[in-house]
Amino acid sequence: MKTRQSRLLDKLRHHTQAVAPFMPEASGQLVRVVGLTLEATGCKAPVGSLCSIATMAGELIAEVIGFDDKLLYLMPIEELSGVMPGAKVTPLGEQTGLNVGMSLLGRVLDGNGVPIDGLGQLHTDQKATRHATMLNPLARRAITEPLDVGVRAINAMLTVGKGQRMGLFAGSGVGKSVLLGMMTRGTTADVIVVGLVGERGREVKEFIEEILGAEGRARSVVVAAPADTSPLMRLRACETSTRIAEYFRDLGYNVLLLMDSLTRYAQAQREIALAVGEPPATKGYPPSVFAKLPKLVERAGNGGAGQGSITAFYTVLTEGDDLQDPIADAARAILDGHIVLSRTLADSGHYPAIDVEASISRVAPMVISEAHLEATRRVKQMYSLYQQNRDLISIGAYTQGSDPRIDNAIRLQPAMNAFLRQTMKEAISFDSSALMLGQLSAQCQV
Repeated sequence: MKTRQSRLLDKLRHHTQAVAPFMPEASGQLVRVVGLTLEATGCKAPVGSLCSIATMAGELIAEVIGFDDKLLYLMPIEELSGVMPGAKVTPLGEQTGLNVGMSLLGRVLDGNGVPIDGLGQLHTDQKATRHATMLNPLARRAITEPLDVGVRAINAMLTVGKGQRMGLFAGSGVGKSVLLGMMTRGTTADVIVVGLVGERGREVKEFIEEILGAEGRARSVVVAAPADTSPLMRLRACETSTRIAEYFRDLGYNVLLLMDSLTRYAQAQREIALAVGEPPATKGYPPSVFAKLPKLVERAGNGGAGQGSITAFYTVLTEGDDLQDPIADAARAILDGHIVLSRTLADSGHYPAIDVEASISRVAPMVISEAHLEATRRVKQMYSLYQQNRDLISIGAYTQGSDPRIDNAIRLQPAMNAFLRQTMKEAISFDSSALMLGQLSAQCQV
């Protein structure tokens, strides 16, 4: 017969694995509820472990997020309801693991790794701990090969290498989710892991059915934690997405990890940190937020000998299109490049709304040929020349013939815009993108 502790873990609906076991002390009691934080006394448990709380609605599972002397700070994984003063708190003594295996492909999971797509339970015979061992930076392979993402502007102008970590900086409503969907359908990566964190619940189903599509979903794993879930669940969703990507990388696959968004991860950690009394630092973000960001991002990248790679795109929401937002500024420093989506381009119907002037790929020179690099430089210079003189050209203050280079930029502007545009259902290979870039570059020479 199953023990009470086993039944509680079964309620979480996924397998568990004992890691760093400890001997739980006698049950304690709940003494205070502040917002989403629960305070308990009379028991001891390590940070990150689980406890069960007896409520009027049944057993509630919470995670230990901090302590103060004999006081434990807990945060529920799911909705907080039916909690009473003096409720019994029991340390479970185990931490949850993740079901992993090829059967994850095509499935939609929550932040705990539990299926939410109505397709039944996961049938896997493997389990993984939630936190993998960090790779020695000297054991990682260098980034030497480009990754085809199916988007011409990125393939040609902002080439991404296998194992690179890129930031996708955008405000709301400029097409970042659509761009992520284009990459899932057009990429040559073996496995795609998508983390939808803090988004509207409506957008999760739309992304899976309309943007991702049946073809993209067949080789993808989607982890979703909408905005109405607890901050702990949103935090777990990001870590679960990364852990699943690590599993496939360790098997030798080239993985494309799309995380939407890194900002929601930071905001979830901010909610948790402030709840346990950590003082705010930069614009309300506690120091632990800026410590956790690089820990999450550094888990992506190339593996060691015999392993695959994780090429990651992290979307970063810019409040009011301000690229100096604290999270955006921190992300730029720890990522291998950034792609900026422009609201001005989006408002003019230019999609994907990639601002090639403000975007950069730091590893592009290492994964493309000298001819490709030269073509990129030439086209970017011509595009920038037009943008710098756009106001003069628009009001008729520029006289044709004054500067041959500006004349050429005006002549090529329609071709450059057409090159950077792409429809949502269209996928353009890396080789085709490079060929078209070369043809456009040849026209840029005066």
